[in-house]
Amino acid sequence: MKYLPNEKVSYLIIGQGLVGTWMSYYLSQQSLTFKIINDAIIPSASSVASGVINPVTGRRIVQTWMIDELLPFAIEAYTQIGNIIGEALIQHAPIIAIHPSEQMKESFEYRLTHDNVYLAQNKMEDWIQYFKIPFGTGQINECYWLDLNTLLQKWNTKLKLDNHLINERFEMDDLQILEDEVQWKNITADHIIFCDGNNSMQNEYFNCLPFAPNKGEALIVSIPGLPNTHIYKNNVSIVPWKEDLFWVGSNYEWTFENDLPSPAFKEKMIVALDSLLTVPYTIVDHLAGIRPANTQRRPFVGKHPYLPQLAICNGMGTKGCSLAPYFTKQLISNIENGTSINAEADVQRFSQLFKK
Repeated sequence: MKYLPNEKVSYLIIGQGLVGTWMSYYLSQQSLTFKIINDAIIPSASSVASGVINPVTGRRIVQTWMIDELLPFAIEAYTQIGNIIGEALIQHAPIIAIHPSEQMKESFEYRLTHDNVYLAQNKMEDWIQYFKIPFGTGQINECYWLDLNTLLQKWNTKLKLDNHLINERFEMDDLQILEDEVQWKNITADHIIFCDGNNSMQNEYFNCLPFAPNKGEALIVSIPGLPNTHIYKNNVSIVPWKEDLFWVGSNYEWTFENDLPSPAFKEKMIVALDSLLTVPYTIVDHLAGIRPANTQRRPFVGKHPYLPQLAICNGMGTKGCSLAPYFTKQLISNIENGTSINAEADVQRFSQLFKK
């Protein structure tokens, strides 16, 4: 344990997934004192995520929420934190859209000529040696791939060295809510921020929020010779991982029994890869995780309406790579300076659900 008797800090952060990492980064930037409590045994959804920032979404190929503001912010943020840990964490990786049907091809081409600045035409012949392409290709520019595993591991090491990290399971029974601060074991803090993914569903102070977790799975696949400068998207996504390894997935299961990899998903991906690739591949690993999504597809950010020393930054869903840096900084600014949180993300929109 890395805490001292009767220690006082400004913040306690619960969880060191992607959101907790960014929360601790911005607190460090402002020289605010904090401890981050993280149970390394509990897997983070961030550790099995693809690490993709894609400015368009869905079968209708529309721009994602707030992307014109989120994208430049994320690029700068990941570059800065990468410089601190000495790693190039973010790389430009346009998506090669391999149309799975004539309908999707027509949808892409319609959007291409109707105010979607992120779409472009490309040359199908550049990719025919790797893929079966019966319906042509297109390209989504300004997409980025993030090395999330390196970020989480290297930042974890830095937190340990700086004596900010407590590797321990956080139990709500150990938390005391005082008049204008909180106490956890021997640590007193002005604020506690829950960044612990689906664990917040069992948190008595925030379990009223409309969480809707979904399970995602992916394969790690070796595809020698396939350029790792791009992301490839058909009915599946093929994302650079490292060297000749690629992340292949993913699914969205809203009803599931556990967080374990399933044989059915693996078989489904094998069928998809066999129908798409013209080059050999080898399956190396099979990953699974539970995403902290919600019914509104907007994050949960802000202070508890009746206990302002408690706050949450959660519910990022599949867009966490672009949302996490922006909204962690916005929450800290809200707490420290009283600035506003985006109304569509602010938990105050659910204030009627909270117990007084």
